[in-house]
Amino acid sequence: MKRLFLKSIVAALAVAAFGVHAQEIREHAFKVSQANPKGHPLVTGGEKFAELVAAKSGGKMKLNLFPGGTLGSDAASVSALQGGTIEIVVLNSGILASQVKDFAIYDFPFLFANGKEADAIVDGPFGQKMHAKLQEKGIVGLAYWELGFRQMTNSRRALTKVEDISGLKLRVIPNAINVDWVKALDANPTPLAFTELYAALEQKAVDGQENPLSVILANKFSEVQKFLTLTNHQYNPQSVIFSKKVWDGLNAAERKVLQDAANEAAKYQRQVARDSDAGTLDQLKKAGMQVSEFSPAETTKLRDRMKPVIAKHGEAIPETTKEMLAELDKLRK
Repeated sequence: MKRLFLKSIVAALAVAAFGVHAQEIREHAFKVSQANPKGHPLVTGGEKFAELVAAKSGGKMKLNLFPGGTLGSDAASVSALQGGTIEIVVLNSGILASQVKDFAIYDFPFLFANGKEADAIVDGPFGQKMHAKLQEKGIVGLAYWELGFRQMTNSRRALTKVEDISGLKLRVIPNAINVDWVKALDANPTPLAFTELYAALEQKAVDGQENPLSVILANKFSEVQKFLTLTNHQYNPQSVIFSKKVWDGLNAAERKVLQDAANEAAKYQRQVARDSDAGTLDQLKKAGMQVSEFSPAETTKLRDRMKPVIAKHGEAIPETTKEMLAELDKLRK
């Protein structure tokens, strides 16, 4: 009888403990700022994130999505996040270099050969260490999502070897890293606002440009660009970040819901992005674009051309650059 009594007490305490744990999750509503429009793979990832948070919290925690930049620019959203008026932002990880200079590493050219390499880096110790650097800036890094690899298009010729890029006038995002890697390929970089790009391509003020496939399709560049080359020359991880000011007011159970949901949504979102790329490529072919890609030998030559560029820009973040290259070398061995 005594043993039975003790067992019943233990069971009652376990039930009580479970009840207390279940009550730890409180009612919350969080705003999510995203620059891309509804239907984009990143916003689809946000929708999955919201679904998972609701499910894991028993409906107590809710994410309200604001796609299409309706809450402001990336810079404005990060500032609002630091102030606690926006709780979650999804943005290009490289933009966070304005907060922690080491994040410029994510804009380096030809770092990743494929999505598998990128996943291993951002999901591993390197990626987690990078997000941890944001804490002192009032930012909590939850997970990495995906925009996709950037590809080259031009109106002059198919690109099948490194030398084919020589002499092309290519529009680039206006920053020093992009200007330098285009110069390293003996091409002519032309910094230009994205809003001016279609007209510049149409008027042949520039020969080509580089962007993820989804951007090439959405902006109808196939109308003014005949040749598409799958270069995978730049991979921009997307950071899912949370306001530390708000995070510090959450308890362990609530934080776990958000962290687990962000990680689970990351796997889903990346798969959606990659599946979307396959369909997008088919649509661009149907639109009349001629598609080519580099052989492994030519890709190696491309990476070799980028080494001086990485060395130059790596001087500002030497330890982070060394660590990234060491991790990549380990993966490839």
